[in-house]
Amino acid sequence: MFRTFIYLVIILISSQERLIGQENSIYIKAGLLYDSKENKLLKNKLIHVQDTKIRSVGAFESLPKNSQVVDLTEYTVLPGLIDAHTHVLFSQEASEDFSAHSIQSLTMESDALRVLRGSKRAKSYLAQGITSIKDLGNSGLYLDVALRNAINEGTIEGPRIFASGPILAAHGGQIYDVLPEHQNIIDLEYRIITSPEDAKNAVREHVNQHVDLIKICADNLPNNTFLTTDELKAIVETAHSYHLKVTAHCVTNQSAWNAVEAGVDGIEHGFNLADSTLIKMAEKHIYLVPTENSRDYMNTYVKLAGYNVNDREWIGSYLDKMKSRLNRAINRGVPIVAGSDNYTDIQVSRGASSTDMFRSYFEAGMNPLDILQSSTYISAFHLNKENEIGYIHPQANADIIAVKGDIINDFISTIENVEFIMKDGKIYENTSD
Repeated sequence: MFRTFIYLVIILISSQERLIGQENSIYIKAGLLYDSKENKLLKNKLIHVQDTKIRSVGAFESLPKNSQVVDLTEYTVLPGLIDAHTHVLFSQEASEDFSAHSIQSLTMESDALRVLRGSKRAKSYLAQGITSIKDLGNSGLYLDVALRNAINEGTIEGPRIFASGPILAAHGGQIYDVLPEHQNIIDLEYRIITSPEDAKNAVREHVNQHVDLIKICADNLPNNTFLTTDELKAIVETAHSYHLKVTAHCVTNQSAWNAVEAGVDGIEHGFNLADSTLIKMAEKHIYLVPTENSRDYMNTYVKLAGYNVNDREWIGSYLDKMKSRLNRAINRGVPIVAGSDNYTDIQVSRGASSTDMFRSYFEAGMNPLDILQSSTYISAFHLNKENEIGYIHPQANADIIAVKGDIINDFISTIENVEFIMKDGKIYENTSD
């Protein structure tokens, strides 16, 4: 009798497991599927999602009977998008000074409040189909790591976060005009490097806090300090020994050249890159995250910042310079990774502000599919995560979105019209029904 009872329990458990498996099995019919690795659109593909993973990608004919189906035959299906330059734990008004606001935040805003505000900003990315972000400092002492962990464990909802921890920088960091007796405030936001040996220790500290990558400031403008070549090399060599990538904030061309020579994996911003530096980046396969802004964004920014109408003439020349830099990089074969760096409050959600990067790249002349690839496969590849995110293929995380419209001929309105959002197999939005 006891053996019979155990046998029946085993049958019951196995049956329940099969039922649970069926309940967590979803088939997505994609009218168009963006193949981000090959950078092309495929017609009529069936995506099988099981729990948190993509199990297969095939033809419509492979749909089993009585399956749970999401019909996206009238949509373009994409991998979840990636914003590779964010600061979700920092925000300022357009009219505020960066340094003054940073000091106020560090001295008058608790870590708890900062994380709660950051969690709200983080969640807003999901609403735009951005399922992963690379968060690059200005986040206190590893608050970005804490926020990442809270999302990963399901405590709060948000995009997958790749966290850098405090930015490694020379004396002063990016917070300027601080009196000598108050420099300790800066230590709450940046890891200040004092020597090549200290640079190695800083990386080790970050490793023990389980960061996903290392972010450095190769220059500290408007502060005049910068990391030395020996310090840069020490950071890169130590980080690489722990299999962490290093990305470098660079404004001047000289700082970018030094970072490239030191072996960094990526350059953030690179506003003043010379052709010689771009050529060297292409040779070493060092990616560029051009943090561009569209004309609409700039017009909104200067209005909120209180610029007079006569003080806005510089916008055109600035946008032309950024367009030239982006196209020179593309023409020389530098891998482009999409990132927004939008931490200013322009009276929309942080996620909505982030999508301006698509508009800015498009206005600069990038091909729509190339923009998509920069915000999916190329971004994932340079995070060493191309088998997990940014590409719809078997065994990848089920981060899938769908947009309504013509992604080639009407790119902006289409990429801003996300109607289906799935992250890790969980559907967050589905207006396709």
